[in-house]
Amino acid sequence: MTTVIAFVVALGLLIAVHEYGHYRMAVACGVKVLRFSIGFGKPLLRWRRKDSPTEFVLAAMPLGGYVRMLDEREAPVAPAERHLAFNTQPLRARAAIVAAGPLANLLLAVLLYAVVNWWGVQEPEPVLARPAAGSMAERAGISGGEWVGGLSLGMGEPRSVRSFEDLRWQLTRAALDGQDATLWVGHPDQGATRAVVLPLSGLDVKEADAALYQRIGIVAPWTEPLMGELLPDGAAARAGLQAGDRVLALDGRKVSDGTELRQLIRGAVGPRGEPVTQQWDIERAGRPLRLSVTPKPEQQDGAWIGRVGAYVGVAPAMTTVRLGPIEGLGRAVERTWEVSWLTLKMMGRMVIGEASIRNLSGPLTIAEYAGKSASMGITQYIVFLALISVSLGVLNLLPLPVLDGGHLMYYLWEGITRRAVPDVWLERFQRGGVAILMAMIAVALFNDVARLAG
Repeated sequence: MTTVIAFVVALGLLIAVHEYGHYRMAVACGVKVLRFSIGFGKPLLRWRRKDSPTEFVLAAMPLGGYVRMLDEREAPVAPAERHLAFNTQPLRARAAIVAAGPLANLLLAVLLYAVVNWWGVQEPEPVLARPAAGSMAERAGISGGEWVGGLSLGMGEPRSVRSFEDLRWQLTRAALDGQDATLWVGHPDQGATRAVVLPLSGLDVKEADAALYQRIGIVAPWTEPLMGELLPDGAAARAGLQAGDRVLALDGRKVSDGTELRQLIRGAVGPRGEPVTQQWDIERAGRPLRLSVTPKPEQQDGAWIGRVGAYVGVAPAMTTVRLGPIEGLGRAVERTWEVSWLTLKMMGRMVIGEASIRNLSGPLTIAEYAGKSASMGITQYIVFLALISVSLGVLNLLPLPVLDGGHLMYYLWEGITRRAVPDVWLERFQRGGVAILMAMIAVALFNDVARLAG
């Protein structure tokens, strides 16, 4: 139920903001708006304000919306109202009305990011777990437990790192942009004492997924190697482990953090899925103990991994990231621009085949993440709304004839040539745009189903 409510609220809000952008700009340009509708199909609610020509409608199918304006191309217009019709407006007014919808979504994203920045959000401290074996971070000399005080991308100036999520976002940007990253690491009490260079420009990055972070080696924040809640019939409980046990070593190898412990457990499986017994050195109530633990082999994504039926590692140390009014707004604008640019870049890479079309997500994935973010708290849900609002704004600015960006392309042609696109070409472009959009929707739905089935 949480997923459904969170998805409906998100969809309704983002569609309403988008269409309100069109509506307000149309009114400001002196265009008569006949209907403002959230959703398609049969109207469920309709109302009209006093002295307003606009009918406001909430329709049965909430997968979109529209603003219907007076227009000679759709119906006859009385001579006395011709100056109120959309098609009689100057080019700059028509372009502004069309662009106002996507821009409203981008402005909403700025506002939502700013609210999170001003309000403050709990995020893991930028302390690094032990990097994956053979990863870039391990080769660069990171061993785990380092605190990241600053970061610079390419030849840019160092900037502070406020949280682990901030660090991962900056590294994602750098990897997708082909820039090296320099981490300034040390101890919180001593400050950043040394520089570590990650040569991210050498990565052939096609998508920002879990495999990318494994290659970089910065997967998770540092956590203590403690055992949490155990399943009664799990391998950990059968071996005699208890919640609160501190794991010191596995098979004589010192364990530095919870992430490394999870990796060692996952690797305790033979090549054919046969179980492998490990010798665990633990500390319980100040006393050292040695236990034999045999993780249960399970298949995940076609590979065998070991599981012990327990929560491994405690929650990482958290910090409250809160910014002042000016800085918070500035970071919100910066974040909106960065997400917009990365979205466009990934779409471009998908078009030319440099990125997988698996990055396309449809309504099922959006609904799933809406529910997950809502269950994590209001701040995470607001961040989710901002991300989807950016995506909606950028998508509508694409130069596809059925989208706002397609209409802006028509107006660009009209501005250059001083004549409108011929009707016959408009019809052809419209058909082509519908075909492309339907193909994108089909791929997104296929990806949704594949993710859920997997």
